[in-house]
Amino acid sequence: MSEKPERVLVTGGAGFIGSHVADRFLEAGCEVTVLDDLSTGKRENVPAAAHFVEMDLNDPDLADLFAESGFDLVDHHAAQIDVRVSVADPVRDARSNILGLLNLLECALASRVRRVVYISSGGVLYGEAERLPIPEASPLEPLSPYGVAKLAGELYLHYYAVVRGLAYGALRYGNVYGPRQSPHGEAGVVAIFGSRILAGEPITIFGDGEQERDYVYIADVVEANWLAATRPLPSPDGLESRGWNIGTGQGTSVNVLADRIMAIAGREVERRPAAERPGELRRSVLDPSRAAAALGWRPAHSLDQGLRKTIAWIDGERQAAPAAPAGPASAAPATPAAR
Repeated sequence: MSEKPERVLVTGGAGFIGSHVADRFLEAGCEVTVLDDLSTGKRENVPAAAHFVEMDLNDPDLADLFAESGFDLVDHHAAQIDVRVSVADPVRDARSNILGLLNLLECALASRVRRVVYISSGGVLYGEAERLPIPEASPLEPLSPYGVAKLAGELYLHYYAVVRGLAYGALRYGNVYGPRQSPHGEAGVVAIFGSRILAGEPITIFGDGEQERDYVYIADVVEANWLAATRPLPSPDGLESRGWNIGTGQGTSVNVLADRIMAIAGREVERRPAAERPGELRRSVLDPSRAAAALGWRPAHSLDQGLRKTIAWIDGERQAAPAAPAGPASAAPATPAAR
């Protein structure tokens, strides 16, 4: 039997993914608070019906917010999400993604939060896996401080569940795309390609363009959050018992992705080759079968369906603000954003 939470905190709720998740809880009749420091999120993404708090996860006042609000669910999207930043400054990454998480969890325990939905990343936990699609039981071999922090988060949550009784579920995202995704930064290849192709501008392909990623549409990711928040959870028995891949099980290369976006947009642009990025994974495709078994979750959108909705949204944004910049000239499949 599903149980709807009454008072929900969505951290990172001014970001691309978190704002859609906040929308879903509001539509279900939940009272929603969005917490975001606006370092990468946008105030305009926050749903009008949500209560907004601008705050860093390490802020001492976070305990007061929990004590006053009586949350029964925390959906945790807030994070430092740039792999390059984590490599350049591991301490900054850990301050946000590990220490910030611990402060959040201590506040959650003190105020008797019933459940935490934690956003992890299937694109950085497994490394270059031998088996595709990648099951949750695959070796966990993160190759960046960001990936190490995401794994540490799952390990901490397992401790909090087994020793201190805090219920949680961890969602290991594939490459999430859809409306509101920014074309600026590392992890928004669909947004970057879509913006540039619609503007008739060239795109850059790193390496041979045959790198494969698992692209999952935002509406399906939102539904995974809802199910992880409301379905009964299994007993904590190792990380894979409560860590679920949220992907399609289908890989798409950068070249094919560019082909499909151009076909949907109805225009061809120049493809500029660039050197392969050192350390970039060749293939990252997630096996979502455990999420189907544990949560009843399955992706409902094909890649073409999701791309059509996304390109239509990007085009609408361009029409509303025709002078806005289209974004960087290049894109790699990168790793999934956690917001």
